[in-house]
Amino acid sequence: MRTTLNIDDEILQRARRVAERSRLSFRETVNRALRVGLDKLDPRSRKKAYRCTTYSMGFPPALNLDKALQMAAFLEDEETTRKLTLRK
Repeated sequence: MRTTLNIDDEILQRARRVAERSRLSFRETVNRALRVGLDKLDPRSRKKAYRCTTYSMGFPPALNLDKALQMAAFLEDEETTRKLTLRK
């Protein structure tokens, strides 16, 4: 469909540079730019924020997960206890 638009000179130059760099036609570049712009302007087209479900790792609350050596010692003690109980 043909239509007439008045585009600012600065925007026209930027669109031509983008078209040249991306090796697309000027028409294709303008259509892509309009799609991106309209998607951002339309609040209904915005995607929902990504939500990640969290799960308990099973560690006791007294263990500070920021202390790697403390956590390693705890896990090592647990594994030693498990191995000792298997030898009964």
